[in-house]
Amino acid sequence: MHPSALETLQRYYAAFNAGDRESMLALLTEDVIHDINQGHSESGRDAFRTFMTRMDQCYSEHLHDLVLMTDTSGTRAAAEFTVHGTYLVADDGLPPARGQSYQLPAGAFFQLRDGLISRITMYYNLNVWLAQVAP
Repeated sequence: MHPSALETLQRYYAAFNAGDRESMLALLTEDVIHDINQGHSESGRDAFRTFMTRMDQCYSEHLHDLVLMTDTSGTRAAAEFTVHGTYLVADDGLPPARGQSYQLPAGAFFQLRDGLISRITMYYNLNVWLAQVAP
């Protein structure tokens, strides 16, 4: 029997906050689709691993106020949370990093298949983040 969507997301976000990227990756299908906030989509667990490696180099983040929602089929879910972070190293096309702290609301939408996450669509307001880290 597969874990419920709620259990899968609880494990995913616990692993995120613990910095346990391998446990996060183990909860994704091999062909996971990642819709990057205000950007493009990437496919595959390896692409997601590369994305997370870059994120961990540029940002230190912890999620608070996590609320998880699932549909009755267990194939769709959503999460709402507040990101508490520090901008460590300048990310491509973004302002210089000087250790700026930020807090912003964010959300994610998920599709699940066979107890694993098969699609992640992220959203946060980039302009709100930029206002907090801009010089």
